[in-house]
Amino acid sequence: MTLLEIIKAIIYGTVEGITEWLPVSSTGHLLLLNDIMPMKVSPEFWSVFLVVIQLGAIIAVVIHFWYKIWPFNTKVKSKPFIRYDVMNLWIKILVACIPAAIVGILFDDWLEEHLYNSTVVATALIVVGIAFIIIETKNKGAEPRVKSLREITYKDALIIGLFQLIAAIFPGTSRSGATIIGGLIIGIERVVIAEFTFFLAIPVMFGASLLKLLKIGFAFSGVELITLLIGSVVAFGVSMAAIRFLMNYVKKHDFKVFGYYRIVLGIVVLIFFLIK
Repeated sequence: MTLLEIIKAIIYGTVEGITEWLPVSSTGHLLLLNDIMPMKVSPEFWSVFLVVIQLGAIIAVVIHFWYKIWPFNTKVKSKPFIRYDVMNLWIKILVACIPAAIVGILFDDWLEEHLYNSTVVATALIVVGIAFIIIETKNKGAEPRVKSLREITYKDALIIGLFQLIAAIFPGTSRSGATIIGGLIIGIERVVIAEFTFFLAIPVMFGASLLKLLKIGFAFSGVELITLLIGSVVAFGVSMAAIRFLMNYVKKHDFKVFGYYRIVLGIVVLIFFLIK
């Protein structure tokens, strides 16, 4: 394994750690980065790397929000052992996972073959960017209907899951971007939908990684394992910082800046590949 490939793995991990949680599309950025700075790996391993590297980012969410997502009380003996509010939250999360899980299991290979390209990514970046600006402008000054995780209903969870389905189909949409837009449309407060989006990523990404590994197999070379480890560790560290940043940011700001970023990036990408 050359020093250049190690540097690439670090760069990929950094990009994943930042873009997985900001609503700008991690998969889109990684696909575009691979067009500009491809890793010297087999197509099969690249397909696995693109998904499994997200595990580092997911572990960051688990650690950062541990108390909010752990459904058992192990500290206060005077309180029930089972935290029923957290168990209820997890049921809602699983409900939101259903649409994307069905499509992922049935059509994962077809979607990857036909839609994982720079044109689709760039188009999705622009369209979702415009959606952010329109929705945030429309919602300016409006009072959110849902102001806490507990107030999210099963119907809300299913609607959010349907928006996540858009991201599952079109790379560049951004899973977090799609679910945040869905949450804003149905009146969920920014901080609440951001947190729910983070929690929703846990079963989604673990499931996607397991599905990919079962399809491709676990027979990695030593170099491939090191590449996966470096990318995942870097993604974990960067994700911890990105999560803190976004949670602090949305307490005082809207998502318009990410909309503008997506539009500019999408246009740059389209131009780049037209003249390439």
